[in-house]
Amino acid sequence: MKIASEDLISDLKARTLQNLRKAEQMKKLPLENLNHKVNDHSWSALECIKHLNLYGEYYLPEIEKRINQRDYAAEEKFASGKLGNYFAKMMLPGEKMKKIKTFRNKNPNGSKLDKEALEEFIIQQNKILDLLEKARKISLNKTKTSISITSFLKLKLGDTLRVVIYHNDRHMLQAQKALEIT
Repeated sequence: MKIASEDLISDLKARTLQNLRKAEQMKKLPLENLNHKVNDHSWSALECIKHLNLYGEYYLPEIEKRINQRDYAAEEKFASGKLGNYFAKMMLPGEKMKKIKTFRNKNPNGSKLDKEALEEFIIQQNKILDLLEKARKISLNKTKTSISITSFLKLKLGDTLRVVIYHNDRHMLQAQKALEIT
C-alpha cells in the first residue's frame, strides 16, 4: 500500500476521533448494559475497551519513544511494509473479518469493570491524537517500532499506527455489537 503520508495521518486521526466519540456516548449508558455478556466466552462492551487499553499500555509509550527520537524527517509518501500491511489488514473490521485469538495477558474476559475503563480509553485516544500530530513531522517509513509479541520484530511507524488504530476500530465495533444485544 502506498499513500500520501498526510492522507494516512488524516485517515487515522478521523478514525480515532470517531472512536473517541463512541466512547463518550458509551459513558452515558448504565453500567449494567456496558457489562452485559451474551455468554461466558463473549466480551462485554467494557471488556472490549479494557482489551484496547491493555494494548495501548504497550503501544503508546513505544510509539511516543520512537517519535521523540526524531531520527528521520517526514516524507511525502508512506509505503507499507509487507508484514506491517498484513497485520494492519488483519485488524481492519469488515464483513470477512476473521476471529483472532488474543493473548492471555490481553484477555479481559471475567474482569470486574466500571466506567474507569472508558475514561482510560478516552485518555489513550487523546494521546493517539497527540502522537499523530507529532508523527506528521517524522518519517513514517524509516522510524521503526517494536511490536507487543516480540521486541525483535519491528514495523514501520506508519504500519504500527495503522495496526493500533484499526485494532481500536475492530473492538469498538465489537463493543457496539455487545451493546445492541442488551
